[in-house]
Amino acid sequence: MLIPLLVMTACFNKPNKEESVSQVSPTSKEDTVLFDQAKLFFKQLPPDAESKDNALTAAKVKLGKMLFYDNLLSNSGNNSCNSCHNLAAYGVDNEVTSVGDNGEHGKRNSPTVFNAALHNMQFWDGRARSVEEQAGMPILTEMAIPHKGFLVDRLKVEATYKNYFYNAFPGEADPINYTNVQKAIGAFERTLLTPSRFDKFMHGDFAALTESEKTGMKIFLNVGCANCHNGVGIGGESLQKFGLYTDYRTLTNSRVDDQGRMKVTNNKADEDVFKVPGLRNVEKTYPYFHDGSITSLDSTIRIMAKIQLDRTFTTDEVQSISGFLRSLTGDVNEDAKKPPEELKSLMKGTM
Repeated sequence: MLIPLLVMTACFNKPNKEESVSQVSPTSKEDTVLFDQAKLFFKQLPPDAESKDNALTAAKVKLGKMLFYDNLLSNSGNNSCNSCHNLAAYGVDNEVTSVGDNGEHGKRNSPTVFNAALHNMQFWDGRARSVEEQAGMPILTEMAIPHKGFLVDRLKVEATYKNYFYNAFPGEADPINYTNVQKAIGAFERTLLTPSRFDKFMHGDFAALTESEKTGMKIFLNVGCANCHNGVGIGGESLQKFGLYTDYRTLTNSRVDDQGRMKVTNNKADEDVFKVPGLRNVEKTYPYFHDGSITSLDSTIRIMAKIQLDRTFTTDEVQSISGFLRSLTGDVNEDAKKPPEELKSLMKGTM
């Protein structure tokens, strides 16, 4: 099943970079066949989503976390990145659309920031290439900062931030700048990965998934879902037309007529084309689709089957696929959920 617009816990230690697939004996021939098929479409979760353009350091990640949680990044001081991408709620606010600094709702559902750095594009229309590029955009729109220099001047008067920026970007004469704000937030987001039971399966532990979840994975692979939802993020690496067989609005009752990527390219061929979202933690990141029009995961699966594959799934098929998708719910680092203690002294933490 193609699910191009699905917005989409057991403890599991992150693998070392050198670690290979665990040598766990298969429980059956069927498990081995499914495992081999899965490896053709999915990739193992890395320890961090590293970038050749933004090296991860402890100081940079620490600064990025400070900025992510700080209301100073919004004009009125009412919002932080965490307001819409709540790290205590799998990186979303579970709202249809989020409320910006001006008190008004946006036009698109806020995707999760967990595992977003694994994707090769950001936003529903794919207009940003990386989490660093993405991080700088909402500050100037939804968070209503008038211009880049406005925020830089705000940060420069805070002694705490002066130390953080100099530690994060050593050797730079003037490290408090907008580019470094983006790099720091991006570095922090690159650590926000959530290993799941699915990842244990992908490391050879076939007992990590139930038989029903394995059946769901098999259906997911065989009917074509993984043609779009693939790779390490189980999506997030391509654009796709939403509604290949019928206008999606007829089944979602969408109230917003969003033309998708066409708003970026002005190309009629991009009408109703959106980024294929990653499905990690999809169980927790409702409501679904670019407009948050559907709250039920099972309903979303049925809708996607119809408009993307021209199929009608049985109740058992829906339940099996839903079970597989729930196996993608991962572990969230507890420390990530907690605003930095230093923000309390600045009196601007996310409340």
